Amino acid sequence: MTTKLTVTRPGALTTIQDAGRTGHAHLGVPRSGALDAPAMRLANRLAGNPEGTAVLETTLTGCAVRPDRPVTIVVGGAPCPVTVDGRPAPWGAPVRVPAGAVLDAGPATGGLRSYLAVSGGIAVDPVLGSRATDLLSGLGPDPLTEGAVLPVGRAQPAPPLPAAAPWPAPPAELVLPVRLGPRADWFNPAGVRTFLTAAFTVSARSNRIGLRTEGPAVERVAEGELPSEGMLLGAVQVPPDGRPVVFLHDHPTTGGYPVIAVVAPEALAAAAQAAPGIPVRFTPGR
Repeated sequence: MTTKLTVTRPGALTTIQDAGRTGHAHLGVPRSGALDAPAMRLANRLAGNPEGTAVLETTLTGCAVRPDRPVTIVVGGAPCPVTVDGRPAPWGAPVRVPAGAVLDAGPATGGLRSYLAVSGGIAVDPVLGSRATDLLSGLGPDPLTEGAVLPVGRAQPAPPLPAAAPWPAPPAELVLPVRLGPRADWFNPAGVRTFLTAAFTVSARSNRIGLRTEGPAVERVAEGELPSEGMLLGAVQVPPDGRPVVFLHDHPTTGGYPVIAVVAPEALAAAAQAAPGIPVRFTPGR
């Protein structure tokens, strides 16, 4: 019999995510997948799952679920209070949840996105090889709503686990190493200097599509817009208002605003946990 999770509190935005649907950009399909991929992988390891197994990704306010059979759940990523039927439970470690009990992952106390990994994984039907929710294209399952019922896969025997997992702290300042280009020549030297030296902050308008910034405008040399061209994960577009936007996992596959630089992929997990108002700096990478 398949175990099922009933969503009792969906939170501000909770989606199903996994390692994403790669290899379809030529069809206009974004990668999607967990924004904090290291947190997803570690939560899955602690739950005894393969690292790319589908999990729940919450945003700021957490979520709550009730299984109809006993399950093991790991809550990781952004730190948050965890309870089972109102009793405190550990964050960042496996929690055994009895049938009919409610596990509640509360509001993040740091960072933005928590991850709920259930032993066996969230077993909704895949679309183009992935169970990830893509907010831009609408592919994959809808964001969670109250009363939604989610199937859980069959749990595998768990390997020996470490006594403590190395969960990184959410960033107090977001430092993003970048390589300039391919359209850095659309900006004057003062604009490039502003981009690499100015203090920006994370905008409250950020989402899974892109991390938007507030701060000084990055000045252009060239006017007008480019014909649409391919966009990569981590591309830093500069729209007409001059405030850089870092493309995250649900980004469009094409765009016409110039890309001044590209963020190193290993820095994007920290971007997923950067709350509004956090300082942002772009620094020359290798």
